[in-house]
Amino acid sequence: MSDEWKRDRIGSALRGENPAVLRRLGAGFAVIGDVQFLPGYSVLLVDDPRVQRLSELPKGKRLGFLGDMDRLGEAVERACRRLDSGFRRVNLEILGNTDPFLHAHVWPRFDWEPAELVGLPVWLYPRERWSDEEFALGPRHDVLRAAIGEELDRLGGGTAP
Repeated sequence: MSDEWKRDRIGSALRGENPAVLRRLGAGFAVIGDVQFLPGYSVLLVDDPRVQRLSELPKGKRLGFLGDMDRLGEAVERACRRLDSGFRRVNLEILGNTDPFLHAHVWPRFDWEPAELVGLPVWLYPRERWSDEEFALGPRHDVLRAAIGEELDRLGGGTAP
């Protein structure tokens, strides 16, 4: 699979060419993360690449985006709880420090994480976790992808890619 879609994640999602898309939600796209050192990591992408901040959305769409973030967080929680007995919780974040478009991170957290990291923000994990092929999204994550998608379907409001 070519990584060309990564240069325009939202545009490729709008065109149906982003292979990471799990579901189209009301105000954006639920996608599984490029790295899976915490299995189930997902991202909510806004559906307009020009939108950089939550405050740029009209109030109704803003609330829709936050509702979608909640829905994706709950879907990840349900799927991870079902698939991994070490599941602890989900962390939700809207940061906007690197990518110039509105997006929200959904990080599952687990009891099996290293003791020195389990209580800290994910961003303090060693940099090599973010680029190591061992943690790259791939076919071995198909069961996880399907589980999150099924949970999104149960929670309603989304459509399959």
